[in-house]
Amino acid sequence: MGVGHVSWCRVRGPLAPWAAGYELWLAARGYARWSVRKRVCQLARLSSWLEREGLAVGELNEQRAELFVASRREAGCVTWVTSRCMELPLVYLREVGAAPPAAVVVSEGPWTGLLASYRDYLVQERGLASSTVAGYERVARLFLEQQPGRLESLTAAEVSGFLAQECPRRSVAGARELVAGLRPLLRYLHVTGLIETPLVWAVPGVADLRDRSLPRGVEPQAVARLLASCDRRRTVGRRDYALLLLLVRLGLRAGEVTAMQLEDLDWRAGEILVRGKRDRQDRLPLPVDVGQALVSYLQRRGPSEFRAVFLRMHAPAGALTRVGVCGVVHDACVRAGVAPIGAHQLRHTAATAMLREGASLSEIAQVLRHREIKTTAQYAKVDRARLTPLAMAWPGGES
Repeated sequence: MGVGHVSWCRVRGPLAPWAAGYELWLAARGYARWSVRKRVCQLARLSSWLEREGLAVGELNEQRAELFVASRREAGCVTWVTSRCMELPLVYLREVGAAPPAAVVVSEGPWTGLLASYRDYLVQERGLASSTVAGYERVARLFLEQQPGRLESLTAAEVSGFLAQECPRRSVAGARELVAGLRPLLRYLHVTGLIETPLVWAVPGVADLRDRSLPRGVEPQAVARLLASCDRRRTVGRRDYALLLLLVRLGLRAGEVTAMQLEDLDWRAGEILVRGKRDRQDRLPLPVDVGQALVSYLQRRGPSEFRAVFLRMHAPAGALTRVGVCGVVHDACVRAGVAPIGAHQLRHTAATAMLREGASLSEIAQVLRHREIKTTAQYAKVDRARLTPLAMAWPGGES
């Protein structure tokens, strides 16, 4: 077998021809130099094990990777002893065509064919987004797996029993999602003739309690502390500061922040393109302070092969995810000593701040991109100072 030379390590055995490429592949994805070295050393040990076992690189799969880490555990090693540590070498070797692709695991069951047809219906006939289809499919699978008999005999009582069992296990929002996902399934089953009786009527609505409480915004003092907690001497601090400003000033959703591309920033027009729900696109004015924060971050970030505005600071390199946005907000709360809040609460904060400054509900609706004004109307209840004089005195109490 050949020997793969990198700047500080030798890889012998079947994986030697791919050692140098693996080092460059890791570095291009933002892994630190010490991490790249450790990963290539892992590749060297894996290659030596394959050679001892008489295996070629084309025979490397998840099962044999598990045998490799099991052999290290048996030898008393404490590094590279879990299945997860094998993900990177397998991904790289498959990308370059050295290792065979991962086997597709299909979960067979009595409802597999029906679920596949239902998925096609949701995508092709209804044109739903992939995230919505995935949610509906989860509800459909949960419902169908609890049906002991044939669908032809499905009754309203069984539908009600399913909801009575599952809804108490969920929050109000979770119960609403369950109900919303069950209705299209029952409609599909009836339209395709799998059930004789239309049972959509057997799915009750979930009480909407949103109008009974005030939107939970964040006080201006707490917002100032969140922004001040970002160390703008560092790239990560500039990124977090610009991200928090977008949430607080423009009320963007976490998904809209992660979807933002460099070409969405129109510096000449002073506008920003927001990619919202259902592939909706809206242009909003770019406030001066937000624009300055973005410029400061992008200048420090430098050029990148990725077009996303907000990137991860740790390997693997790539666009920041929704979970990453929530993590930025959480970390800012910890640094500022503020009670933990969610990224969506900063959207409420943007709305309440605009209301406090005298903006009308229609203006707030335009910024938040609400489809219906009644969604924005909940913010009319936020100003407690203005609502207090309108409150009627309690009988027998002080006014």
